[in-house]
Amino acid sequence: MPRFDDRTVLVTGGTGGQGSSHVRAFHAEGANVVIGGLDAERGAALADELGARARFTRLDVTDESSWCAAVQAAESVFGALHVLVNNAGVQNPPALIEDTDQATWSRILDVNLTGTFLGMKVAAPALRRAAGGAVVNIASTMALGGTAHYAPYVAGKWAVRGLTRTAALELGRDRIRVNTIHPGVIATPFIHEPAAGAVSAIADFYSPEPFAVPRLGEPIDVSRLLLFLASSEASFITGSEYVIDGGLLLGPALQAETA
Repeated sequence: MPRFDDRTVLVTGGTGGQGSSHVRAFHAEGANVVIGGLDAERGAALADELGARARFTRLDVTDESSWCAAVQAAESVFGALHVLVNNAGVQNPPALIEDTDQATWSRILDVNLTGTFLGMKVAAPALRRAAGGAVVNIASTMALGGTAHYAPYVAGKWAVRGLTRTAALELGRDRIRVNTIHPGVIATPFIHEPAAGAVSAIADFYSPEPFAVPRLGEPIDVSRLLLFLASSEASFITGSEYVIDGGLLLGPALQAETA
């Protein structure tokens, strides 16, 4: 029996590289999927591809009323909401703190942090009505250290860690588990294409060759972990953080010289 039969999952940023992978993975495991995002054309196309158990809903994660409409859509179409995946995120163009304008700072935090906060705020009552469920917040390995030139993104993702732990404490007695995934460098347009206003992409600064698993991650690598954390198999796990980075944070894997 698929792990998510008769379960409904809302994925934000559901038309992007990681988001669409998550949507497909949940759907393949039997879930009803609500694809939240701003790109109506891509969202409708993905829903059409998947069929009857998929719906696209326009979702601006910075707007509480948009969240209310998305959660209402999930409940009205599929009867309940069981899993929220806060996946939507944006990256700032690289700049020193002193060269980062306040509008950029505010926009990155609005999407990456406030969007996650609003998602949990609005979805919590729906998850409670469903007699429990799971929230998984997609953060970043940048939430585990400093990264020069990416202050808004780093600050937002660090804050998501604390927000996740707080939500786990508040919601645990309602059988709602809240966990965080910290992806490393995952091969998506988010990594390979420059952020708006930037010249270089994040991938330009990384070579996976020195690291323990010498390749970029693939979206499905994250999706597989996400499926576990959202499933009943992880029923005793909440407030936890999972790094999926191929060993990037471990440091270089030095190769011993051979004679």
